[in-house]
Amino acid sequence: MTVIIAAKLTGDTAAFTKSLQDRADEYRKIGERSRERGALHHRFGIGDGFILINDEWESAEAFEKFFADPELQKFIGSVGGDTNTAPEIIIVESIDSPEKF
Repeated sequence: MTVIIAAKLTGDTAAFTKSLQDRADEYRKIGERSRERGALHHRFGIGDGFILINDEWESAEAFEKFFADPELQKFIGSVGGDTNTAPEIIIVESIDSPEKF
């Protein structure tokens, strides 16, 4: 059974959005590493002063291990994420439903 992750990180959304273009190759490499470690789906969103990560992973443990990596945390801080404020992370069991698409 997979898990769905919603992680809300406080940060500079303008700097983050700019980094998506300026550092695209780094994001691609991180995406490759995440898939190797159990990520199945990934998307970003931005709101007023925060970045939202919406993922699906093979397990909560796989996500938690990946997300805790010091190099990833350093990268998050360098692209506008506030690493001094703990992110709000919600992990739930993924379930099937008739209207799923």
